[in-house]
Amino acid sequence: MARLFCAGSDERRDGKFIAVLARVMNFIWILEERRDNDRTKSWSMSCPRVQRIDGYLRSIVVKSYKRRKLMKRIILGAVILLVVLIAAIVACALISYHKQPELTADEINQLDEQGIWKERTSAERARIIEDNDEALKERIRMISNAKSEIILSTFDFRSDDSGKLMLGALIDAADRGVSVNVIVDGVSGFTKMKGNPDFKALASSDNVNVKIYNKVNPFKPWQSMGRLHDKYVIADRTNYILGGRNTFNYFLGAYPGHKNYDRDVLVCCESPDETSSVNDVLAYYESVWNYKESKAFLKNNKCAGNKKVKAARKELLDNYNIYYADNKDYLTDTDYTDETVEVNNIALLSNPIECGAKKPVVWYQLTKLMEQADTQVKIHTPYIICNEYMYDGLKKVCDSVENVSLMTNSVGNNGNPFGSADYYAHKDKVLGTGLEVWEYEGGYSYHGKSVLIDDDISVVGSFNIDMRSVYLDTELMLVIDSKEINEQLGGAMQTYEHSARKANADGTYDNPYNVQPVELTPKRERRMKLIKNFLLWTRYLF
Repeated sequence: MARLFCAGSDERRDGKFIAVLARVMNFIWILEERRDNDRTKSWSMSCPRVQRIDGYLRSIVVKSYKRRKLMKRIILGAVILLVVLIAAIVACALISYHKQPELTADEINQLDEQGIWKERTSAERARIIEDNDEALKERIRMISNAKSEIILSTFDFRSDDSGKLMLGALIDAADRGVSVNVIVDGVSGFTKMKGNPDFKALASSDNVNVKIYNKVNPFKPWQSMGRLHDKYVIADRTNYILGGRNTFNYFLGAYPGHKNYDRDVLVCCESPDETSSVNDVLAYYESVWNYKESKAFLKNNKCAGNKKVKAARKELLDNYNIYYADNKDYLTDTDYTDETVEVNNIALLSNPIECGAKKPVVWYQLTKLMEQADTQVKIHTPYIICNEYMYDGLKKVCDSVENVSLMTNSVGNNGNPFGSADYYAHKDKVLGTGLEVWEYEGGYSYHGKSVLIDDDISVVGSFNIDMRSVYLDTELMLVIDSKEINEQLGGAMQTYEHSARKANADGTYDNPYNVQPVELTPKRERRMKLIKNFLLWTRYLF
């Protein structure tokens, strides 16, 4: 074919053109199919121009191949370096928390002498918040009516539907002259807030300060596991909401898609005095806010004039104004009297605030409080991940009190794979403490953290029955002395228990409410087995 195209003058010219074209097409074919074509090479060499182009094309291919090979080596090296770096960070972090701290005898004596309660005559009122939509409304209501100060602390803050409403309400409050202070956990600050124009719009507003607790720092891996797990809103140093809800759609609002069921307490007092629990929450907040590892989210507010930030600010305020207009009657009602009940006393339990491994202060106080029950202790927790110290604590409670039950998510219903995997692996140990164990099968993951003691004591907050809450995170729990609150909490807990089955030591279940269990799919079971067999050594980190 090549000889034919090289015969005459016109034919030769056309033939060379076709030969070049054919050679180019052949190279494309060679590159695509990764093949060698000796026949094509032989005929192309008969024409000098084709030969030159052939050499040029080959040089391009060789150079391209070498560049690709070099890039592959660079990328592989970068991946290996990244893996080594991550492994070093994780190893360093694991070493830091490998041994859980213990309370000394002196510290135990001090906690025992201190007790839970301060002598006080409370003028505070309270109520339980169960519904996610109600939880969002009450936060917006509190922020919208603030006159002087708003404080928000949260573990996870995202700019989804509910998060944007919260951001808009906070910006609106700041525009009214209200001082707004927000503190967020470091991991959330890094993964959800960094570079986000919505959070820049908040942080760059006048009268607003945003801090990040324990910013992610690869050069300090030994403190990377310490997280801010507190969730509360305080308005004007009089009213506050405290519980287990994070600030995004899973927990706030009636938005479609995935959700977590959770619980808060609203506490209000028109004229708080030195004995009011709000002062305890404020004192705790100030200690965290002034902690050396609580750093500014933005070093300056120069981004306020940024086009994207200005657009985000307008969108946030517009969304908030629409929501406010739609719910104005409720949001402008500032009288909580008819919605709340009197309480005898409220105490705040808190973990140490440092970023490193923590001594189990809240866990010790909770177990001591539960041991003092007369007849009944009821525990609700999303996860149960215990070491021997925690198992011993639960055994002591069961030995001291006649009726002790615990409800947690079933393995199929739990949204946290590590949390469910630990229960999957250690259910026998949990049952071995003497607990009556119920598994929640409600379809959505249950995230409530509560303890009901007899008919008068209620405990609600952020504390999970897991090693992270005991040893790693900041945590808050409110202990409320009130028969009315106890009745509210007991009714709410019972509602969830009607979607649960009682687990027996022999692997069977009692199912008095005819609950259909959430299916443990083969895929999820494989994941449980993988974590159980290979990753359960990380159990206290999740």
